[in-house]
This record gives sequence, C-alpha cells and structure tokens, in this order.
Amino acid sequence: MKTAMMAILLFAAQASAHQAILENFNTKPVLADLSDLKALDIPVIEKEESVGVGYAVITPEMQLKIQERAHKVGKCGGFEDLTTEPAFHSLNIPSMLSSLAQIQAKNDFYQRAPFAALSMEKNAEIESAVGEVSEQNLREWVTWLSSYPTRYNRGKTPNLHVDDMKRRLETLLAGSDIPYEISLIDHNTTPQKTVRVRLTGKTRPNEIIVLGGHLDSIVQGGWGGGSGGNAPGADDNASGSANLLETLRIISKKAQPDRTIEFMWYAGEESGLLGSAEIAKAYKAEKRDVVAVLQLDMTSYPGAGELVMGNMTDFTSRWLHDYLRAVNETYLHVRIVDDQCGYGCSDHASWHRQGFPALMPFEATMRNDNPFIHTVKDVINDKTNFKHSAVYSKLAVVFAMDLANSTSRQPY
Repeated sequence: MKTAMMAILLFAAQASAHQAILENFNTKPVLADLSDLKALDIPVIEKEESVGVGYAVITPEMQLKIQERAHKVGKCGGFEDLTTEPAFHSLNIPSMLSSLAQIQAKNDFYQRAPFAALSMEKNAEIESAVGEVSEQNLREWVTWLSSYPTRYNRGKTPNLHVDDMKRRLETLLAGSDIPYEISLIDHNTTPQKTVRVRLTGKTRPNEIIVLGGHLDSIVQGGWGGGSGGNAPGADDNASGSANLLETLRIISKKAQPDRTIEFMWYAGEESGLLGSAEIAKAYKAEKRDVVAVLQLDMTSYPGAGELVMGNMTDFTSRWLHDYLRAVNETYLHVRIVDDQCGYGCSDHASWHRQGFPALMPFEATMRNDNPFIHTVKDVINDKTNFKHSAVYSKLAVVFAMDLANSTSRQPY
C-alpha cells in the first residue's frame, strides 16, 4: 500500500501542470476498467482479471485522466466512486471484486444452461402504447434540458434543473389514475439530488422495475462550464432523460401495473456514478426486490446507422439481453449489435455490482458514438435523430408495461 501511495504522489506531481479545473478532494477509492487504469499508469491496488475491473485510490489529477480517456472512447463517467463504502482495507476490496466475478459466473451459467428461448406474443395494448411515442415531444424535452448553461453536479446551481424537473413532473402526473410519488433523493457524495417517480404496483408493489438515466452534464477539462464554456449535454444525457419523460407520459395514462415502476433521473453520473451507486447500495441493504433495471444514456446520435442499437453486454444481464431481442422481434424491428463499454461507463454498473439484473442499450457501438459529448458542441444539430431516439422510448414502454404486468424474472 505504501508503494501504491508513493506512485499516486508521483502521478499527481507529473500532472500538476494540467490547467483543467479539478474536483476538490485529496484521494478517493474507485472501481474502474482495468485496461484504463493500466493504460494511464494508475497504481492498481486490487484487481479481478476475470471481469477486467481494478481497485485504485486516485487523486483529482488521476480522475481527470480517467475522464479524458473515457471521453475519447465514448464513455461517460468511466469509474465508480466508492467514497461511501464503509471501509477500504485490503480485506473487503477482494470480496467486492470477487462478487463481480460471481455475478459474471451466473451470467455464464445462464448462457450455458438449457433455458427455453425467450419469446413474446404481441400485446395490442402495448403495441398501441408504443405507437404513442412522439418524436416532437422528445425534441421539446431535449431542447428544454439542454438550455441550462450546465447540469454539472458540483456547479453553483446543481439542483436548478432538478427542481424544475420536479415541477414539470407534478404537472405531467396530475391527471394520472395510478398512485404515484415524486421525490428528490439526497446524496452523501454530491450536492445534486436524484429525481425519482414511483408508480405503485397494484398486486405486487414490492416487486420493482427500474427505468433510469443520468440527468447531469459535464464539459471535459472544465467542469460545470469551466472557463466560460457551457455543458448543454443534449445527447449526454438529455436524450435518455427525455426518453424517460416520454415513457412516463405514456405509462402514467395506462392502467395501474401489477408491479411497481420507478423512474430515476440520477445525480452525478459523470463524477463516478454517484447517485445510482448510493441508491443501488441502499436498495440492496433494504432487500428491495428489483426485478430488472433499464439504463438509457445517450440515444439520439445514430453513429452506427439509423435504427442500429448497441447492446452493452458487459456488466449487464444475459437474461435481459435475450429479453431485448424478444422485444425487438415483437415490437421494435431494429438492428441490434452487441458491444462492450468497460466497467463504470454508465449507471447500470451500480445496479449490476449490487446483483440486480440490468440492461444498457446504446445509441450506437462505442467506436461510432457521438464525438461531441462532454463538449460545448453537444447540442441539437443536423446529426441529432429523434426517430432513432424514439426507439429507446418504445423499448422503455414495452419494458415497463410487459415486465411490470408479468411474473418474469431472471432465472438464476
């Protein structure tokens, strides 16, 4: 450990000339993609080679390097901040990494086991709801969210858009016949709050379907606008946030589901999955029965082609991969391309690490994603495609209406 800390100090000294605005902390513990840590010469204290995840204690300069590398390959945060974990000695970190390996082993078992292939019969009510998704509504939601100078979680007004979102949700849900609750979740790791809408289930309210996406934005090398720049975040992630709003608009007008559906707009994803990590950890500690999690993060840039969807296969559920293909064959009819994004690329990793089944569809393959994310140029432009983005709301509508009215769950 002493050697690792000496290496940390050396790294910080080498990076001191970097002019970017750094977050204010001394060091913090993180989980990150092992290949990223090695490529950046960040000391790896513990690692699990089988899943490609490493544990490190990083400085603000190291965090900047991780975020810059993540930006170059199209990721969002690129790491999970472990600051709120109870202890960080050498005994519990191997256990944490081992649990990821165990989850992967269960995924591998599912792939080998003779489970019946997932199939889905078309439901007229769901098909009608899918047809209600409006590209114009998505454009209006994204236009609104990207109009804020920044949605950075450590900015001067980290909750301005959060409070506005809550007010809009109150108006949106005012006429719903489904019992609902709108709440703002406080966090220990960020002053920004997560927005949660809970549509209470009728017959099995303790079984939960989660649909989420992060609400914050960032500009690489100068957080919260840095040297006068904006962080509009139209694609990253006003697009996924808009998909959730449009899905909620439609779902809230339908019959009360059997299971509870929770919509979450997470805080602080760009700084290390902050909001989702705290929430997923709390849900596990409270033994909440989260059946499935859908993560929508960037959906409006069809870099691999219009109506070509990337499906992130790492740190996600093999069962939900099959479920996605069944939904596609029945309702969506797009091309799905499997891909990987490494550990911590978005909030699904928080849920996966706690053992909850998660799915992460993406706007493209990683190598073909939006080159303007984390810059002032992440705005609505001639490459923005709301027909493409609408597919992700359609998926979310099916995810909610089908899974929340069935007994389906991961078979392992």
